[in-house]
Amino acid sequence: MALLMLFALAAGAGTALSPCVLPILPAVLSAGVTGGRRRPLGVVTGLALSFTFATVALVYVIDALGLPDDIARTIAVAVLLVFGISLLVPAIGDRIEAWASRIAPGPARFRGEGFGSGLAVGASLGLVYAPCAGPILAGVITVSAAQDFTAGRLAVALSYALGSALVLYALMLGGRRLTDRLAPIRGQVQMAMGALMICVAVVMATEADLRFQNAIADDLPAFLVNPTGDLEESRAVAADLDAVSPHGGGAVAAGASQLDQGLALPRLGLAPDFTLTQSWFNTDGQALRMEELRGEVVLIDFWTYTCINCIRTLPYLKAWDSSYRDDGLVIVGVHSPEFPFERDAGNVAEAIEDNEIRYPVVQDNEFGTWTAYGNQYWPAKYLVDAGGQVRYVNFGEGEYETTERAIRTLLREKGDEELGDGARASGESANPAAGTPETYLGAERAEGWVNGAIERGVHDYGSGPRSLGPDQFAYGGRWRIGEWGAAALEDGVIEADFSAEKVFLVLGSPGEARSVEVLLDGEPVPARLAGEDVDGGAATIRKQRLYRLIDLPEAGRHRLELRLDTGVSGYAFTFG
Repeated sequence: MALLMLFALAAGAGTALSPCVLPILPAVLSAGVTGGRRRPLGVVTGLALSFTFATVALVYVIDALGLPDDIARTIAVAVLLVFGISLLVPAIGDRIEAWASRIAPGPARFRGEGFGSGLAVGASLGLVYAPCAGPILAGVITVSAAQDFTAGRLAVALSYALGSALVLYALMLGGRRLTDRLAPIRGQVQMAMGALMICVAVVMATEADLRFQNAIADDLPAFLVNPTGDLEESRAVAADLDAVSPHGGGAVAAGASQLDQGLALPRLGLAPDFTLTQSWFNTDGQALRMEELRGEVVLIDFWTYTCINCIRTLPYLKAWDSSYRDDGLVIVGVHSPEFPFERDAGNVAEAIEDNEIRYPVVQDNEFGTWTAYGNQYWPAKYLVDAGGQVRYVNFGEGEYETTERAIRTLLREKGDEELGDGARASGESANPAAGTPETYLGAERAEGWVNGAIERGVHDYGSGPRSLGPDQFAYGGRWRIGEWGAAALEDGVIEADFSAEKVFLVLGSPGEARSVEVLLDGEPVPARLAGEDVDGGAATIRKQRLYRLIDLPEAGRHRLELRLDTGVSGYAFTFG
């Protein structure tokens, strides 16, 4: 536990300098450079305490009072507005101070020592700082109302908060040294800081801060986007994370063998609630809670909209939803993104509409729910009985008949005997003859490329065909390589030697439609061999999604060449 607390302390310090903090950093600095000498200490104390409370205890309060999940963010916005207006308009600040003095003698003031007012601002900021913790760490220290409160999670959260607070305190002290030189115009400085705090509150109220984080995530090094990533993956820290995680070292598939033997499905533990989620779809914007779904059989499906394996499971999910919804089955799609653009609520909404999904879907951008379940796969299905117990777990594609048997078993357990003949589901299956493994275009997970190490930055890979071995890839032309994807800058070409029946590539073209010319074995791909997204030997790229480029009658080894217009971005190849 001591090692994990040290890890959390270091991770918190790193997070204080990460992009996630940028939207609230002006408010933190504004609160610390105004008021008296003790105010910065009040700010970091309030932030550390409220962060710890928000990540460990607040979920119980929200659950007990029946409050909406985003109430903490709303409170933070309101507090920032009040303090900002108080600094911007001194007369209003004086009235608030007078009112506070009557309620609690000797409160902190906006001027003077200011420890208490700093404490209040820091407390409000801690409520929106919680999602900045890395996905694994956030899942460990954030618990649902259905899970036990433990001293271990409290200690980890407090250590993390302390690490962040120390870095922010140092930044505030540096800012005070600068503002001390502006003592003759201190009043104007306070008003300017108040205006800045109001701006931050407006940015948060419109969720522009979240869009900003998503927009820059793909163009920054991984250690800045998720400062805890490398630490979390180390063997020593992972062991301690498992010790305090509600689901240990990750979920495992379960239930299929019991069904085959005619035995009762196992009880695998109480299903965690939806944790650290964002927008809900197909629910009129209302958040669902596992406690409210007691009495129903719930199928939790972890997916992301550019994952071909996930897409191939959708026909079955939709068929089950159609056949068993009236019998008490509730399917909830938990959208846990692989790429930064998949965090955008608008993109997720389009994917839901395009795929004609009618069951509820929730964004899991911070991987809070993913981690609460100990999940490790796309797609993954967790079947929960009417009492809230996880009874069946399945990963990947396939075993659809077994999964439907598990659904019918749990529906019968809760008293639904008239279930009909079952769902009429059919969909595209993975092709076992597809020998080429998936690969990525970005530096983080690029494999099989003959250009040497794929590194971030702008690179000119030259022109002309390259000698490729089986299942190898090559860049040609000028590219901007990012962490998770790559954008064609000039004469962008991708060559691939693949063995498969179908070729898929995640592509995007922000701003305007662009083209990708598709050549198969040196010739423009004919219509009869082109995927559904290719017409006349070229694909028109608009929104960021998975594009089907090649659709052969049977699997075979071929040479693929893609010629991309400037501005087209690619992310991941998959083969079927």
